[in-house]
Amino acid sequence: MSGRPLLEIGFDAAVIHWRGPAPFIFAAVPERHVAAIREAARIASYGWGCVPVAAEANGVRFTTSLFPRGDTYMVPLKKAVRAQADIAIGDTIAIVIGISGP
Repeated sequence: MSGRPLLEIGFDAAVIHWRGPAPFIFAAVPERHVAAIREAARIASYGWGCVPVAAEANGVRFTTSLFPRGDTYMVPLKKAVRAQADIAIGDTIAIVIGISGP
C-alpha cells in the first residue's frame, strides 16, 4: 500500500463463489472491521455503498471496490488477481485493504 489511506486493515478471509446474475469470486470482510469501513466510506464512497480500495492479497496488489452485502462488505477477486496470487475458491487468504479519500 502506498500513501496515507483514511483506513488500512488486514485480515484473513475465505474465498467464496457468489452466484448472482453473474458469478463472482469474493472474500468477505470480517464483522469486526465493518464499522470502521462504514465510517471511512462516508468520505470515500462514490455511491451505492461501493468503496474504492487499494488491496493486496497473497502478495499481489490491485485496485477494486468493496461491495456492501448484508451486514458486511465483499472484496471482489478478479480472475487476473486470482491467477497471479494462486487463489482458488475455498482458500483462506491474507488481505490488506486501504481506503483513501476522494
